[in-house]
Amino acid sequence: MSATVKDVMTADVVGVRRDTSFKDMVGMLSMSRISALPVVDEAEHVIGVVSEADMLIKEADQGSDPGFFTGLRRRRDHEKAAGICAADLMSSPAIVIRPDEPVQHAARLMYDRGVKRLVVVDEAGHLAGIVSRSDVLGVFGRPDEDIHREITGQVILSAFLTDPRMFDVRVRDGIVTIAGQPETSELGQEIVAAVRRLDGVVAVHDQLSYPEY
Repeated sequence: MSATVKDVMTADVVGVRRDTSFKDMVGMLSMSRISALPVVDEAEHVIGVVSEADMLIKEADQGSDPGFFTGLRRRRDHEKAAGICAADLMSSPAIVIRPDEPVQHAARLMYDRGVKRLVVVDEAGHLAGIVSRSDVLGVFGRPDEDIHREITGQVILSAFLTDPRMFDVRVRDGIVTIAGQPETSELGQEIVAAVRRLDGVVAVHDQLSYPEY
């Protein structure tokens, strides 16, 4: 079964208010193992996020020469550097994801939006946690034995109702090599596609001998 966001996210996350001070946020980040703080409104709905990068702008601005903040993005950063509370510094709206979404969806969203983390919210839009790139990549630490067991027991046998003894499945460092001769080319291709989607699978080497008609 594919891991979901709730399986890998950091759930012990406290949201800050719009008026939370810069200094207080620095202290909260230094005490936690996360690199960003969700910002919530009075109804506990997530309205933005303040990252370490957002806060680092202030230090960069103070030590920069007059020509450092040039261009549109630089000017926006310069304005943000003057911020003194969460409302001034936050990126809004926050890019969010639900706890029951597959980890693969989180990875795709991070890649597409170019972000390092996602705020996790429940159905009501309330803060549920944060999931980071390292959390998502953690699925690749899955033991080879677990991957092999899922391929033979849950994919080949349970999902496709096929005898696993028809195949030679090997897993090393998350790389799956699958050989043998399936009953049909369609079956073999579907099994390989299903294996590629499993948590922890880095690559699949398809060495199946497909029937010739």
